[in-house]
Amino acid sequence: MDDRIEHKLGFNQVRSDIKERCIGDGGKKLVDKMKFLNDYAAVEYQLKLTDEFRNIIMSNQNFPCENYFDVTAELLRLRLEGTFIDRLSLFDLQRSLHTIADCISFLDEGKEQYENLVGLCLGLEVDKKLLKRCDMLLDSDGEFFDDASYMLKEIRSKRKRKTIEIDKRIRHLLVASKHEGWTDEDAEITIRNGRQVIPVSTANKRRIKGFVHDYSSSGNTSYIEPSEVVELYNEVRELDFEQEKEIIRILTEFTEQLREHIGMLIEDYRFLSQIDFIRAKALYAVKIKAGRPILDKQPKIYWFEARHPLLQANLAAHHKDIVPLKVELNEQRRILIISGPNAGGKSVCLKTIGLLQYMLQCGLLVPMRETSEAGIFGNIFIDIGDEQSLENDLSTYSSHLLNMKQLCSQASGRTLFLIDEFGSGTDPQIGGAIAEAIIEDLVSKKAFGVITSHYSNLKLLADKPSGRGSVINGAMLFDLKQMKPLYVLSIGKPGSSFAFEIAKSIGLPQSIIDRAISKTGIGIMNYEQQLQQIEVDKQDLKRKQEQFKMTDNLLAETIAKYEKLSLELQNKKSGILFEARQEAKQILEGANQRIEKAISDIRATNADKEQTNVARNEIEQQLQQVKQELDIEKTPVHKSKKAAPTEEISFRFDNTAVGEDDYVLLNNSRNVAKVVWVKRNKVEVLCGNITMTLPLDEVKKIDKTSYLKYEKAHRKNEKSFYCSSTNSIMTDINKKRAMFKYQIDLRGEKAEQALKLVAKQIDEARLLGEREFAVLHGKGDGILKTVIRNYLRTCVEVISFRPAALESGGEGITIVTLN
Repeated sequence: MDDRIEHKLGFNQVRSDIKERCIGDGGKKLVDKMKFLNDYAAVEYQLKLTDEFRNIIMSNQNFPCENYFDVTAELLRLRLEGTFIDRLSLFDLQRSLHTIADCISFLDEGKEQYENLVGLCLGLEVDKKLLKRCDMLLDSDGEFFDDASYMLKEIRSKRKRKTIEIDKRIRHLLVASKHEGWTDEDAEITIRNGRQVIPVSTANKRRIKGFVHDYSSSGNTSYIEPSEVVELYNEVRELDFEQEKEIIRILTEFTEQLREHIGMLIEDYRFLSQIDFIRAKALYAVKIKAGRPILDKQPKIYWFEARHPLLQANLAAHHKDIVPLKVELNEQRRILIISGPNAGGKSVCLKTIGLLQYMLQCGLLVPMRETSEAGIFGNIFIDIGDEQSLENDLSTYSSHLLNMKQLCSQASGRTLFLIDEFGSGTDPQIGGAIAEAIIEDLVSKKAFGVITSHYSNLKLLADKPSGRGSVINGAMLFDLKQMKPLYVLSIGKPGSSFAFEIAKSIGLPQSIIDRAISKTGIGIMNYEQQLQQIEVDKQDLKRKQEQFKMTDNLLAETIAKYEKLSLELQNKKSGILFEARQEAKQILEGANQRIEKAISDIRATNADKEQTNVARNEIEQQLQQVKQELDIEKTPVHKSKKAAPTEEISFRFDNTAVGEDDYVLLNNSRNVAKVVWVKRNKVEVLCGNITMTLPLDEVKKIDKTSYLKYEKAHRKNEKSFYCSSTNSIMTDINKKRAMFKYQIDLRGEKAEQALKLVAKQIDEARLLGEREFAVLHGKGDGILKTVIRNYLRTCVEVISFRPAALESGGEGITIVTLN
């Protein structure tokens, strides 16, 4: 833990960049004192302070950023009796006290948003009387006001009168000199040695009594101060002495008033230095696009999109993009061995891990995704580069061995070690064996580490009993088609050095390459190329799995939608039947009334034959009409060929456990699917051409034999119960994409409901392939904003989030970017 570590990692450049962003000397001193911390609470506190100030910067708020003067040294000097503050220090004190008061006022207004920054100024205040007295003494240019004291005002008034009198007399003498011809008509009063003088021709210089201050370059003109004004100038000088004496008296009097507040003022300036320091760290974080990862008390590394800040800045200057790093070290993967081609990025990867961890434990925000997880290590050990020493008679390999001795003696479960080109510098077989033995020792001590190497025995260590469960391989990928490194770290498989490919690309004679291959053996080349191809296939498979997952989500949503529509149709059907029954009942009641009326008419006419026939015909017509109306209600709706069967399902259900190749009925639907696999409480089924994963309690097993018979019997008239084709799914996707809202308004929502809506928006965006959307939560007290942003930090689907531009809503809107 010395300066060499910071130099090798590049942290000295990071420290320098932060120091340049400090305004005052107090902040710069704190940058110099910044050191590696291994206490979780201390690291977390520093990260929170910096993150809060970064939010202030990102929200474009007018935080005080001028006059960060540190007058602590002057205040300590003034504790001695008989001393007084000098004029320049008083001016610095006045301006910096205003800055401190403004900082405290700003933070006091944002107590809820910046609770850790507010904690810095608890109990601090700027004495208003003291600040008022400063403002009464000095103006904005640091000059004493005439009213600073009664005596000072009198002295300056006298001096002003004397100066006016001098101007009047010397101008009168200039006019007279011109009139006599001693001075040119176009000549004017000029200044020599701080005095006003009259330019007179040298031939006439004795005609004016006075003191000659200077001559022109040609010697033809003499610059004379008339004796009439010499005495007046002497009086002015006396007044200047009196003025300086009065100012010292004022400063001495002010110092007496100041002395009783020195203790409090020192605390005020300690606060100002801390603010300057934190501000500089936050500005640097904004520059390198850094964030605050999830901090863990235990040693661990689980980083996404980690970037080396110095390399990132260098590449950006050449209009190039950096390739981010994903790396993980945990209890089961303690030691990562990285292999790959030369100039493929192994050492950069190693230094990136070392620098970012060192920055983090110095309280700096780090350039990685904020959903990354970072632990706290007790110490960091680094062995990078050549450390041979002529003074100590050490070779390169000897110096490495001394470093390994120190590491093995001090390593523990909280150690992070970084070793570059492990085992090199001596005989490969012996160097590789020693390196393997050292790794086994570090495994036994449960240390964490990252190693780069080309040695095959170290690559195979992950599969040996001594390394299994603690050691894992990593490879820097190489593009075999374009013959160039990809600078991408892939964890799980060892990498190839691609020495033959690189030798061929730089033009080494093919005959030499062929001879080398024959000496090495073609099997090694095939093995390395197969490793590379396996990794490429793995990445391709991962992309396809993401696509299938999106399809599953859409299908599940589509099924839910169809089930909801089916339930609505069933409810409507029941309502229609109920209305039909009511209407039929009314029709029958009307018919009975007409029949009763007909019978009454027959009886009233004493059963007249002709009248009876008329009544009978009337009754028959009424009955025929009722029959027709009832028949209309009973008329079935003709089923189309594509309609789903309406008869009851005739196959049986099976109450035994669901297994592979079984058939199941999806809950609340008539869809039958075939089981692909069952794991715990999840089941993957094939429904038509679509594969979906569902909870086990949402399917019901059916008897396979009875279902196949039922399927065969109905195949001629209607389609299988399998789900519809992917055409309808794509139609739904297009409809959803057209209706997708790129901004959701959560103003007025409760926190729980707001988080549900954000989660739903994330799911829909990923389903439709959208990378970005906005969340409108408003500013208010900032509670809803904080809840939402804390939730976004836990979402693995979220790469980053940021406030909107000031003109687009600023802190009232959060822009979310998905992976």
